[in-house]
Amino acid sequence: MSTTDQARVNVSARPAKAPRMSRYTRTNKSNQGLHTRKSILLTIIMGALVLYSLLPLFWLFVNSTKTQAELLNSFGLWFSGPNALWDNIVATVTYNDGVFVRWFGNTLMYVVVGAGGATFLAALGGYGLAKFNFPGKKAVFAVVLGAVAIPGTALAVPTFLMFSQMGLTNTPWAVILPSLISPFGLYLIWTYALDAVPTEVLEAARMDGAGEFRTFFTISLKLLAPGLVTVLLFTLVATWNNYFLPLIMLSEPTWYPLTVGLKQWSNQAQTVGGDVIYNLVITGSMLTIIPIVVAFLFLQRYWQSGLAAGSVKA
Repeated sequence: MSTTDQARVNVSARPAKAPRMSRYTRTNKSNQGLHTRKSILLTIIMGALVLYSLLPLFWLFVNSTKTQAELLNSFGLWFSGPNALWDNIVATVTYNDGVFVRWFGNTLMYVVVGAGGATFLAALGGYGLAKFNFPGKKAVFAVVLGAVAIPGTALAVPTFLMFSQMGLTNTPWAVILPSLISPFGLYLIWTYALDAVPTEVLEAARMDGAGEFRTFFTISLKLLAPGLVTVLLFTLVATWNNYFLPLIMLSEPTWYPLTVGLKQWSNQAQTVGGDVIYNLVITGSMLTIIPIVVAFLFLQRYWQSGLAAGSVKA
């Protein structure tokens, strides 16, 4: 073999060098690894938060399946003894001549009239503030922001004194009328209507001869629907869970909402000769949260569509 041929064989036998990785490729791979670690960490954190949120609901369901004796003598986060869920439900709705059903109906009335009315009034006020100019608009804006910053409990006692002078205490109106005012809902609809309802559409409707009320009810309400659902969810939860206002306004148990009524059942254990019915209190609490869960599951599609509204322009 000649020297030239041997050199060719040696060169061909050498392993080929791997292509050199560019700086962009190395940076990209390192970023992918960092994003993967962050995704795993965020997943763990979110899983812990979900577990933390669902744990009280799980505790409520587990203890709703126990009798009064098992409730006080067993581990709270797991089942014990025979399943008494159905018996507890029947006892809850029939106890004291079925007063729980009356409280449930009162709560529905307060929610439908109070939360529904608050949403409608917020739609009217927010739309008017967003699409009309008038003297004193900045002052109204300052008042609305100030009302949002004031907690409702701070106004409970003045409201009670005012309603007592008007003779409205111990009536459903003492709970419904304050629930109709939602400064946060008004502010939310105000800011949402600025972009959700184009001024050009309103001007076109006016040129076609439509009045302001017809324009609002046939055009603007449809465009404001996602924002209205958001306000409705907030006001619904606030009215459903309202406790302090009915507590000071109502003295007749027949007008109690579920929050005050269940608290009264719980306080019976601290009175002489009172019935200890913690199992009914827990079962009633479980029945109380079911409508809220159903409302969220039914309305969340409108809420999600509202979050995406306006993100894409034609």
